[in-house]
Amino acid sequence: MDVGDREPGPTPDGAPDGAPDGGGPDRDLRWRLVLGDTADTLAGLGGEALRRDAALGFLYDREGEGSPDGSGLMTPTEWINEVYELFPRSVAERLGDDAMNRYGITEIVTSAEALERITPSTALVKAILNTKHLMEPGVLAKARAVVDTVVRRIVEQLTRPVRNPFTGPKDRHRRSRVRIAANFDPRATVRANLKHVDPVSGELVIAEPLFTSRVRRQQDRWQVVVCLDQSGSMADSVIHGAVTASIFHGIGALKTHLVAFDTEVADLSAEVGDPVEVLMGVQLGGGTDIHRAMSYARGLVDTPRRAVVVMISDFYEGGSDGPLVGTVRGMVADGVTVLCLGALSTAGASRYNTVTTSRLAAAGAHVAVMTPDRLAEWVAEVIA
Repeated sequence: MDVGDREPGPTPDGAPDGAPDGGGPDRDLRWRLVLGDTADTLAGLGGEALRRDAALGFLYDREGEGSPDGSGLMTPTEWINEVYELFPRSVAERLGDDAMNRYGITEIVTSAEALERITPSTALVKAILNTKHLMEPGVLAKARAVVDTVVRRIVEQLTRPVRNPFTGPKDRHRRSRVRIAANFDPRATVRANLKHVDPVSGELVIAEPLFTSRVRRQQDRWQVVVCLDQSGSMADSVIHGAVTASIFHGIGALKTHLVAFDTEVADLSAEVGDPVEVLMGVQLGGGTDIHRAMSYARGLVDTPRRAVVVMISDFYEGGSDGPLVGTVRGMVADGVTVLCLGALSTAGASRYNTVTTSRLAAAGAHVAVMTPDRLAEWVAEVIA
């Protein structure tokens, strides 16, 4: 690959092309990423830097005669998700613009025809969330339909496991008029219908199926505030967090709030019942100010001892984590139950700052990584 192959692209740390850089290993690393794999006199790559190099190579190795076009390395959907996780938002947007306008990689989801061909998936939703600001209105409508399809699938998967912990145990001494499968009482039904056995066939005829009632949990007036970190690496957690919050919203006795944040805070509580609207409104990428979001959540609490604040983040604070720890300590002292939930990908991989979460645990917060159904069980246990 020629030295000039990657010159058109942005520098890896987001500085403009040609901007001066400092000395030392960081400078060598930046030049290694800019020049490509023939810069063998500079530092080798590993870990996240290697992923950045692969992402840049996917795009800029298309330069020059006989250069690989990057198509065999990863799919465009995988590539755009990598870019928004690995680079600052300004750089990711520049790379996405180059991909579509310089190299014509329109299948990244800016094509309505491509969206119709691609099988809806969580990975595709992530790509849509990362690129929706580039879409024409007609394409955006197709993208919304894809998001709706995937969200409906996730809702179907999660509704029962998320709602079940709040329904309470069966009370076999009380009958219910709510005729749902979860409340069906087979033994009582058989006993009550023995008189309806067909004398010819010997078959039991169910003339009156019986259903049990359930013990109501004491969940009145409890607040659940879900705070979603919408920085670039949080796409999986944002998707499942938005769906889980919408299911919480459907549990009438819970007062559910939804807050999305980066360096600013957006209160999405008015849309919490519509996860598609929530997802189409989030802006993945940017910095992180967890302290500001937690302070905002604290201001939403009506009755501290009947409030649960769930912070879903990778806990890489944009500045010092001292103010965040102090705010959490104050919330716990007020009586608020605080859960710090580490980022969890669709594949089940967790990624979060263990130093900051250790300090938050010492301040009285609960720290965990869990799936949405386990989160529901945890919240139900708290308010029971």
